[in-house]
Amino acid sequence: MKNLLLSAQTDIIESLRTRWFMVYSLVFGGLVVVLFAFGLAESRVMGFTGLSRLMVTYIQLTMAMLPIFVLITTVRSVAGDREAGVFEYLLSLPIGLGAWFWGRFLGRFVVVYLPVVLAMLAAVAWGMAKGAAAPWDLVIYYTGLLMALTWCFLGIGMLISTLARSSDVAQGSALMVWLALLLFLDLILLGVMIREHLPAEMAVAIALANPLQVFRTASMMLFDPQLVMLGPTAYVILDNFGNGGFIAYALIYPMLLGSLAAWLGFVLFRRSDLP
Repeated sequence: MKNLLLSAQTDIIESLRTRWFMVYSLVFGGLVVVLFAFGLAESRVMGFTGLSRLMVTYIQLTMAMLPIFVLITTVRSVAGDREAGVFEYLLSLPIGLGAWFWGRFLGRFVVVYLPVVLAMLAAVAWGMAKGAAAPWDLVIYYTGLLMALTWCFLGIGMLISTLARSSDVAQGSALMVWLALLLFLDLILLGVMIREHLPAEMAVAIALANPLQVFRTASMMLFDPQLVMLGPTAYVILDNFGNGGFIAYALIYPMLLGSLAAWLGFVLFRRSDLP
């Protein structure tokens, strides 16, 4: 445990010194500033006003940006260390492979998760200072969703990083995974279902295996409980899950998927020829 915490601390310190972390933090911090500058906190959409409207917009934009940031920065972790010859130095130290791998995983999670959540909390504090009411139910729910999304793509990133033999291949693979998940959002699946005459339940099941789609649907549910924006697909989701069941699914499934991907990455990492 001590070695795991030291490995996580080392990864956090290294990440804080890098340029990508500065850019990453500025992107999400600047996003909040831009949303306030355009007056989204004062606008009204579907009955949502003030900070609620700003957070709904923020969470939708985060869905597009957070996964690719997490994947691109994470896949360089193991692959980059392999190219730099860090493993040869690592093997001479009294630290286990498990402590190094999971310490790197936890350290990277802290680094990529905190700026996103802190930007959201800063928006809430800013809005409250201006007299807006804080939507604490949205804050708690979106904090959990962001944690699940970050954990999921971090695990996928660690798996890709373990499989790739160079950082260039790892980055290309991460981009392909992200694009594939974008292609399988519900609009594409609707076209496939119509063309191939797939049962609605099968198309929805494929869609809900996509963590991006799960996150997108769950983020809609608080301001659109009947999921009107999804059309007939909503009947399949609500009949099988219900509102509470789908919210639980959106929080648990990405965490399990990320944990499974990270565990598989660790197994392959332990069995691989490290140098």
